[in-house]
Amino acid sequence: MKNKRILITFLVLLVFLSTGCTKQLKDSDGKVVKNPDTGQTLPSNILCAPTDEENIKIYNETRENLIKKYDKELEEEEISKKEYEKKVNKLLNIEELVSCKKFTPASNGYEGLWNTIFVKTLSWILIKIGSIFGNYGIGIIITTLLIRLILYPITLKSAKQSENIKKAKPDLEKLEKKYKDKNDQESMMQKSQETMIIYKKYNINPLSGCVFALLQIPLFLAFYEALNRLPILFEDKLLFEMSVTPLSAFSKGNYSYLILVLLVALSTYFSFKLNKGANMSGDQEQQMNRMMIFMMGMIVVMSFSMSTAIIFYWITNSSFTIIQNLLVKRSK
Repeated sequence: MKNKRILITFLVLLVFLSTGCTKQLKDSDGKVVKNPDTGQTLPSNILCAPTDEENIKIYNETRENLIKKYDKELEEEEISKKEYEKKVNKLLNIEELVSCKKFTPASNGYEGLWNTIFVKTLSWILIKIGSIFGNYGIGIIITTLLIRLILYPITLKSAKQSENIKKAKPDLEKLEKKYKDKNDQESMMQKSQETMIIYKKYNINPLSGCVFALLQIPLFLAFYEALNRLPILFEDKLLFEMSVTPLSAFSKGNYSYLILVLLVALSTYFSFKLNKGANMSGDQEQQMNRMMIFMMGMIVVMSFSMSTAIIFYWITNSSFTIIQNLLVKRSK
């Protein structure tokens, strides 16, 4: 059950990374638009106005080219006047956007429950904390830590449960051996009752591990979208350019961004390793190890095309999990 939950969580995140709420800016040929200097894919639903001259130029030129395309379609009667107006009104006009420093959750009006409550509120917090510290890279790190500290009582309980399961492992293994060749309904019921007795003995709540997973998914998705849709974040710098992806840096001969990829790999590996359950048979453990390697490999591959801003969030979040679990182990 735990293996399936981890796999489902990972697949949800993977699908979101590919198709999330962030809408990509596309040119008149339908191709995704990127900043040629940073390699960053530009979103079309940014929350506030960019200040980088290159990005402003790209947004304006893309809008002008799309309007020319629609003008031609209207002239050749491929679309109606109503369709033309609808398409033009949907186009991003950065001149109508509020300055990022003046952005609030109420800016741009109501955009649905998810965007208004989660994404825009988190975006506003990121901007405010970044402004306080004078750097939006630091703002991302501080905001991540603050959220994890708020959730600490829940995540701590989940970490303690993992340690309790490790203590219960010998008893659980004995139980598995006891009922190894018994598959009748009565034996299964008896095994279930004895499992609950072991759980009670070691103070284990099987559902507690799900709580943090259910909280972490929307938090990650909101963070991912906020980081993508705030120009003020990806226009800043903290040792590394926040908008640059390792892949685009490598293409320009800058291999210092390999440090970020290595940190993603290390923080992900140890985070997974410390979270790995202990109530597994030999076959289950091998399966879990293969799944962990696969997931870590996928995340590392994706990190090559992640902006530095998102990588900072990932490393900070994973590092917090590692430190928390080490503290729990030490206390036990």
